[in-house]
Amino acid sequence: MSAVVSTQAAVKAPPALEISGLWKSFGDLRVLQGIDLTVAEHEVVCLIGSSGSGKSTLLRCINLLDSIDGGQIRVEGEEITAPGVDVNRIRRRIGIVFQSFNLFPHMSVLDNVTLAPRKVLKRPKAQAVADATELLDRFGLADKRLEYPDRLSGGQQQRVAIVRALAMKPDLLLLDEITSALDPELVAEVLDVIRELARGGMTMLIATHEMGFARDIASRICFLDQGTVLEQGTAADIFSNPREPRTQQFLQRIIEAGRL
Repeated sequence: MSAVVSTQAAVKAPPALEISGLWKSFGDLRVLQGIDLTVAEHEVVCLIGSSGSGKSTLLRCINLLDSIDGGQIRVEGEEITAPGVDVNRIRRRIGIVFQSFNLFPHMSVLDNVTLAPRKVLKRPKAQAVADATELLDRFGLADKRLEYPDRLSGGQQQRVAIVRALAMKPDLLLLDEITSALDPELVAEVLDVIRELARGGMTMLIATHEMGFARDIASRICFLDQGTVLEQGTAADIFSNPREPRTQQFLQRIIEAGRL
């Protein structure tokens, strides 16, 4: 019996996310060029790079919002880019939050958060409301649950958008420049939510221009340039000792702009 147990323990679980040779073009424009990337369970990986480097497109491909031209994407060992895959089933496992909040303006905060669990996961209304209320309370939004989005600050709206994604209990959370549309004074409250999720073990892939935040939170930093992962490593590796000249140039400009 002990031999069986030890054998089972020795079998490694597949990565939360595994990308192999991913290519994506829009017409003649090649946006992703052979991306290889693995994200372990509970890991927080930050994607950095200049605008147009492919960060947002990569996240959209992982969530199957954009089709791919070549390569494979696996989530927990399942190839989600295989022919015939149920796209809606996959999206239930992968949450995504964009820089624009995309909340339904005619619905209250509570209705925004409970809509997908009720309609997609078929959860009873009482359970969906209880789960949503717990999440809203966890992130300081309990008193806003009956408000409509236009009554909230940008930071509050973005926190609601994150809560809405979490309400589906995703295995993987994708965050696409979620502070870009916010006033600087509202950025901190959203980043605090992400720190809380990281402490709780949420697996996240984050595209961000917030270099200080990436340095503080990331298990690993990936620098994208012209659709490739040019360099990756720990925050200390990338920010203190980048190997690639292009990475060095990018970070020097960030430092000169006072953003690191």
